[in-house]
This record gives sequence, structure tokens and C-alpha cells, in this order.
Amino acid sequence: MLNKRFIIHVLAALTVSVGFVSCSQKSSSKNISRATGMRINDRAGGFQYNSNFKEQATPPGMVFIEGGTFTMGKVQDDIMHDWNNTPTQQHVQSFYMDETEVTNLMWNEYLYYLRTVYPPENIEYRKIYTGALPDTLVWRNQLGFNEVMVSNYLRHPAYAEYPVVGVNWIQAVEFSEWRTDMANMAVLQREGYLAKDTHSRVDAGSTFSTNTYLDYPDKSFGGNIDTLLGRRSARDTVFPGRTSGVLFPEFRLPTEVEWEYAALSLVGIRNYNSYRGKKKYPWDGEYTRSGNRKIKGDQLANFKQGKGDYGGIAGWSDDGGDITVQVKSYPPNDYGLYDMAGNVAEWVADVYRPIVDDEANDFNYYRGNVYYKNKIRPDGKPDIVTVDNIQYDTLSNGRIVARVLPGELEKVPVNEEDTYLRTNFSTADNRAYRDGDLSSTRYFERFYDEGEEKKGAMYNAPEHKVYSDTLGNLVREYDKSTSRTTLVNDESRVYKGGSWRDRAYWLDPAQRRYLPQYMSTDYIGFRCAMSRVGTKAKKKKTPRG
Repeated sequence: MLNKRFIIHVLAALTVSVGFVSCSQKSSSKNISRATGMRINDRAGGFQYNSNFKEQATPPGMVFIEGGTFTMGKVQDDIMHDWNNTPTQQHVQSFYMDETEVTNLMWNEYLYYLRTVYPPENIEYRKIYTGALPDTLVWRNQLGFNEVMVSNYLRHPAYAEYPVVGVNWIQAVEFSEWRTDMANMAVLQREGYLAKDTHSRVDAGSTFSTNTYLDYPDKSFGGNIDTLLGRRSARDTVFPGRTSGVLFPEFRLPTEVEWEYAALSLVGIRNYNSYRGKKKYPWDGEYTRSGNRKIKGDQLANFKQGKGDYGGIAGWSDDGGDITVQVKSYPPNDYGLYDMAGNVAEWVADVYRPIVDDEANDFNYYRGNVYYKNKIRPDGKPDIVTVDNIQYDTLSNGRIVARVLPGELEKVPVNEEDTYLRTNFSTADNRAYRDGDLSSTRYFERFYDEGEEKKGAMYNAPEHKVYSDTLGNLVREYDKSTSRTTLVNDESRVYKGGSWRDRAYWLDPAQRRYLPQYMSTDYIGFRCAMSRVGTKAKKKKTPRG
């Protein structure tokens, strides 16, 4: 009996020790290359890689949206029958999205940065700041008294957590790029790669750009990065590139298919591996009023309920607001997103076309790609924008906005060298691909004799011209042509969701509208998105999950 117990204890001890050896080997083996057998991350030097990376961190202010397959477009109550949102099946990769619309407080932080780094008192920088200002005059109406919003809506603390409006599509894109750089600077400071006070030491000649830092770190901060190194970079003299997994991908506008997928939040009506029928709104149900016992009958979004009814009867307001309302005033959808119906409509990234061409693509659908690459000088060095060559765009309405700011890498469209013999794309600008380019004209005239005028374009929107005369005065030429047949062109951008000005019809996430990218209104705002890198899901699937 004693011998038998002794043998059992010995075997158990051997099993445990073998387990420890196995775990130790497994732990160390991830730092041994399976290609060469060489050590990775050796202190003596050699190939360095973040072999301990687990998953992408959730960006500030965002929630995770697990991707999947869904039916995009109108699935019921298609009373217009205009083929504008015909149902198509699409697949979306996982991504992150702001839980609320971008607020006035967030935009004022952006303006503070621009005002501090590019003082508008300096005539060289004035257009940078003024170009980022929302158009507060959108609140005016010829037969309405709204001057209090003109003066106060953007800056007064009473409206701090209200969605920003009066921003055009281009301004929303510029904000997203700024947010990328600021969020990544914060990460680098927190992780010790940059000094903790770096953000307060930035000026026009030493700004931070994520792309510049990743591709040419020694050129960051106007070439002054050595004076801003944190404890980790100063000790190891390393810069975390893409292989570190430290930095966020870019903040950006969501694509139309991402926005609609996130708004529908079909995860809330999933039954095992299928959906339980149709869904008309971001919430579950066929009506705009709550069926919850505690708040039964309350509106679930901020929208116009009828002619002259923007909020209900005083003392018992139906939706709690007459214009926009503070974000998070209504329950979120099943993804945790607020105001995906009502409050303000939202810009998305896509160029508008009446159809979604799922025959061309049904994976991460997006119309609007213009492919760029870094501009490299003849000496092989990157072209980085400085305070002497800030680039501006003059929009069709005469407004001037900064397109490329100091510290950023200069970009140029890809050329024939990059597209030669490629099968997946052949040009830099793909906004009109398969819909609106020469090959898709309504006359289908694919071939022309030399010198013959090309005619019959499907989209011939007005072409307003803005330019400076010999004296430097801005000249605006309004297109007075009487032969224009559409407002759709490659600068028409989609906006989604209903707003405080809209009837319930527009609360359906499938609805689509468009506006020129240089225009702004008192009912369109936006929120940012970010692509998910790595695994599709955060949790491991179970057989019944």
C-alpha cells in the first residue's frame, strides 16, 4: 500500500514538473522565429516585434461593433419606390464607433488647439482657424427668430454636450485627422515614448503627425523630436512603429454601410445564427414611442412629430427638445450607440450615387476611394509640409479651408507605375467607378473617333467656379447653365439618419440623402469611426453564442 502511494506521488510530481517545462518552452518559443530560429526581441539587437500583443485597445469615446452580414437598404414601407435604397446583402468588418455624435465641447477643444498652435492674429495662419469654424449662420431663417442660437449654440456651456452642427463634410474629415494625431500623442506620452508635457510644447513649426511619426520618426515635430523623448525612448532610443501595436489606426468618418449596420444593431434581435425578422428603427419595435412600462408612450428619439410640433406640449414634452438635445438623452441601441435616429443627421464618408453596386462589391462597401502615396523628393527624402508651404482649398462656395498642415507628409495620387497590370484597381480616383464615368453614360457610347466630342454623361451637375483675379480678389462664378439635369457629382456626400427637423420617415437607418461636401446645415452633424485590426470578435464563440 505504501509503495503504491509513493508511486502515485512521484508520478504526480513528474507530471507537474513536465507541465512547468512545457509552459516555459511555450512562453519562450513565441520569441523564437519559426522562419529562421533566431531570437526575436533580443536585448543584443536584431529583429524587434511586439509578440505580446493581445488586441486593439478601445479608442476614447468609442464602442466596439462586431461586424457581420446584414441586409442594407429599405426592407419595408418603401413608399417612394425610387430605387434609392434597394436592399442588398453586405458584409462589414468589425470596427469602433463614437457612442455619441461629436459635441460642441469636443469641437471647441479642436478650435482651442488651432488657436494655440496657429494664432489667428498671425495673418499667415488666420485661414487655418477661420476655415475650421462651424457656420453658425445656418440657424438663421428669413421668417424665424433664432439669433440666440447664432450667438450661443457653439460656445455657451449650456450647449456643451449638444451635437455640433454647421460643419461641412470637409471640416468633419479634418477634425477626424486632428483627433487621430492628438489621441496618438496622448498614447505616446502615457507609454513614455514622449515627454509628458509634449502636448503643451507644440507650435506651428513642431506639430505632430501620426503618419510622419510612423514613417519618418526623426522628422517628427519639425525634426525636434530628440528634445521631446520620454523615459522609454530616451533609454532604448526606439520609436514604436506599426509593429509595436501601440498607436491607434486613424479616426475617420464611418462608411455608409458601417453607419447603417451600427444603427440597426441587429445583434439585439439575433436568434442563434439568424435574425428575428425585420427591424425598422435602431430600437426593437415598429413604433417611435416606448413600450417600457416606466416610460410607456415616451418618444425614443428627437424628431419633428408634425407641422409646428418640434417637441410636444409644454409641461409634458414628448421628446424633451425643440432643437437638438444633449447627447445621451435617449436610451442607446443594442450596441451602446446613442442618437442613431433623430437629434442630428450625420455625415458619412461615401460619395452619393442612387444605387449601391453590390455586383461590384459586397464586402466593406464604400464609394469614394482616391488612392495616394507619399511624395518623395529626387534626393529620396520625404516631402513634409512646413509653415512656408501650408496648402489650402477654396471650396465652391468661396470658403477657404486648410488641406495640409505643417508636419504632415505631402501626398500625391498613385500613378501608372503603381497601377500597371493590376487587376483590382487601375486609377487613383475611383469615386465614379461603374457609375457616372465615361463607360456608364446613359448613351453607352464607349468609343469615339479621334477629336469627336464626348457627350451624354450621366451626371452633369452644376460647376460653380471660384478663383482669384490678378489683384488677388476672390471671384465667384455661379453656374447659370439651363441644361443641368442633376445635383449629383463626385463631391456629393451621403448623410444618414433623421434629425430634429425631420419627420419619423427619415428615422429609418436605411434612408439616404446627400448634400455637396462643402455645404453645412443646422441639422447635420457627425460621429467618428475606426477600423478594428485583428480578430473579428472580442469574445470566443460558443456553440450557442
